[in-house]
Amino acid sequence: MHHHLSMRTKVIVMISVMASMFLVALDQTIIATALGKIVEQFNAFDSLSWIVTAYLVTTTLTVPIAGRLSDLFGRRIMLLIGVTIFTVGSMLNGISGDVTQLIFFRALQGIGGGIITANAFTIIGDLFAARERGRWQGMIGAVFGLSSVIGPLLGGWLTDGQHIFGAVTDWRWTFFINVPVGIVALILLAVFCPPLHHDNKPKVDYAGATILAVTLGLFILAIDNTASIFAGFMTWSGLTLAGLRWIMFSLVAIGLAAFVFFERRAQEPIIPLHFFKNYNFVLLITIAGLFGAAFMGSILYLTQFNQQVFGASPTESGLMLLPMVGGILVSSIGSGQIISRIGKYKIFMQVGFVVATIMIFMLTTLTPASSYGQEAWIMALLGLGMGVAMPVLNLAIQNEFAMHELGAATSSNQLFRSLGSTIGTAVFGAMLTAGIVTHIDNIQQTAYVQTLKQNPAAQKIGNFSDANTMLNLNMPDIKKQITDSANKAFAQLPEPIRTEQKQQFTKNQNEFADKVTNAFSDSLSHIFRVASVLVLIATVAVFMLKERPLRSAKPDETPGED
Repeated sequence: MHHHLSMRTKVIVMISVMASMFLVALDQTIIATALGKIVEQFNAFDSLSWIVTAYLVTTTLTVPIAGRLSDLFGRRIMLLIGVTIFTVGSMLNGISGDVTQLIFFRALQGIGGGIITANAFTIIGDLFAARERGRWQGMIGAVFGLSSVIGPLLGGWLTDGQHIFGAVTDWRWTFFINVPVGIVALILLAVFCPPLHHDNKPKVDYAGATILAVTLGLFILAIDNTASIFAGFMTWSGLTLAGLRWIMFSLVAIGLAAFVFFERRAQEPIIPLHFFKNYNFVLLITIAGLFGAAFMGSILYLTQFNQQVFGASPTESGLMLLPMVGGILVSSIGSGQIISRIGKYKIFMQVGFVVATIMIFMLTTLTPASSYGQEAWIMALLGLGMGVAMPVLNLAIQNEFAMHELGAATSSNQLFRSLGSTIGTAVFGAMLTAGIVTHIDNIQQTAYVQTLKQNPAAQKIGNFSDANTMLNLNMPDIKKQITDSANKAFAQLPEPIRTEQKQQFTKNQNEFADKVTNAFSDSLSHIFRVASVLVLIATVAVFMLKERPLRSAKPDETPGED
């Protein structure tokens, strides 16, 4: 451990680490507002899913490998590599000439993001004793909460075209903005971050790393955007989606069996199998997976709820999440300070998960008739619960293992949370689509949709038999485009007819909006109900944990000791 370092040095290192982590967390939300402009400029609507999935795949498969490598070669060198790759990848994304280049550079950027994610939480364990880690884990939890609001706001602001230093911004600036922050973080890490002691002759588990990477990649591709990504292959091969997934999941099962086989024989396994003999470790990664599925798979739909129900713009919908972000900031920082003082964490996890469970269930009460005030107080309390629950998971799992296994243990927690998020997003996305599809025939019969089917400009928005197209047609910016186009056509009509046509158009549009909003709200209510059950199961697991006292630093502790 590096408890001998001055607090000034530790703070500088943590600022650079949090800046790096902020970039990674921000990238997951800032890109969402730019995707429409990207695919429009490159005329690559069929590649939309790849832009997101390429980053997700490489990030997920990099996390466990980078975590173990940092145990062998040191956290400093891995962080420097991660920040460098992420910053270079961001620059290359910004100058991409076509969608193929963008997808490739997004995958490269994801590798850097995975390395940063694996080590940002772990380095807290290098610099601070377990008793002191709570406040810093809370700070990083606050960084995640802050990025969830700043991302959509900043992405929308840059994409809309601003004047900065004489240049006009566009979607490319959502990547360029990472570069100066990345460079500063890189310099601070290079100057102030100490290297960790490691084995003189570390033995890398190349076979385990390769098998794990391929298996994780197959698993993510099998559950996330599979139909879109492999549409051409299924047409060529004649395979159905179910058949393709059956083959991919079979290969995943074979990959897992091979991974266990090689890990049992590896001298320095990527994920030491003896971890799974640790009672608390198994519970904690289960909690992380369930929490990841419930949070990422459902809570992020609140932004879409604000747009569909309240007619909020992307920027406004982001601002409407401030009560939840405020709750996360207050509770993550506050609980971290208290945990560091009293040396106990289980009670905070229990309270946090109980509150989160209740509040996610309360989200099922939101309907198109609900006021924003009702949503705001639910989000505020939900943020308080999540702000306690999220950071303590890493603290608890780090307290189970010695220093030389800290990277592998922490990254395992990140891996299972990421896998939970991926599965949750896919399952809840399917639930949302299925819920709207049950109403699709009724929606399609509306006069508004029948009119749009005759409009060549509206047809470019998507397939009118698709649930996502129905939701997009009800988005404020799309509705404005359609209304503006209709008003231009009405302007050519004589006055009595013009007024009548405009009134009828508005009536038809409102009828369509009511049907879509109700279908969306009903589906979302089911999603929140399932999410609350997942968090409830995680809450039960929290109460089953066996709390171990958080260790304090010893006055005579020297670098490199476990």
